[in-house]
Amino acid sequence: MNDPRVLREARSRSLVPTRRPHYVGATVPAAALEPDDAAAAEVPRLQTVGLRKSYRKGQVTIPVLNGVNVEVREGEFLAVIGASGSGKSTLLHLLGTLDSPDAGEIRFDGCRVDNLPARRRDILRNRAFGMIFQFYHLLPEFTTLENVLAPLMIADGVVGYLRRRRRYADAAKELLATMGLSHRLKHRPRELSGGEMQRAAIARALVMGPQVLLADEPTGNLDRAAGRDILRILRTLNHQQKLTIVMVTHDLGNAEEADRIVRICEGRIEKV
Repeated sequence: MNDPRVLREARSRSLVPTRRPHYVGATVPAAALEPDDAAAAEVPRLQTVGLRKSYRKGQVTIPVLNGVNVEVREGEFLAVIGASGSGKSTLLHLLGTLDSPDAGEIRFDGCRVDNLPARRRDILRNRAFGMIFQFYHLLPEFTTLENVLAPLMIADGVVGYLRRRRRYADAAKELLATMGLSHRLKHRPRELSGGEMQRAAIARALVMGPQVLLADEPTGNLDRAAGRDILRILRTLNHQQKLTIVMVTHDLGNAEEADRIVRICEGRIEKV
């Protein structure tokens, strides 16, 4: 069906610890999304079908994606590589429902999600997708701990969050400890190094217990040592928590940390 009951499911579930011991929050179960083919034995966690996207610059239309077909299995670590401007980040933003395609479909656990109403896409993004970016996007007026708690504040609303804030804060601190940031809880982003900001951003992306982590050039703004630390964290999450990860990068060396690599070339996916 094209109208999954994400909103009703989100409202009916309280935020509780997931199977991952360091995360808090509810995930969006596949059953709540009513896949088109319920009889399918196994469907990809993420799938694009004939995805097309163009942008306009003045009177000129610039095609970016020209019929992208890609599948990501549950628990897989997929790296997407390509030259600058090839459409890697565009693809990632479409997968995370931050943008909408001109044509084609995006499916999550077998259910089409690109055409959901904006409110339901917001809920899906908050609960099912974790996102990390090259430039961190931490809120400058928030402390490290407050930045990590932000998705919970959004998901639970003011009253619900205040009711559970102590439990949430304890869980967020535990998650930050796994990132080596216990000594940075009250520091603001301007007081952190680049590697620390990215680890805080990863903690924020994980706090809701997402089913998919989308990483856009996660080491692109870091020195080599800090970049290796971030890749090690991603690989550990994939191995130990079976977290599905899609990472876009221009660095083939980084991409080799993944289970599988695909390349975007002329707006299409090629195997590497």
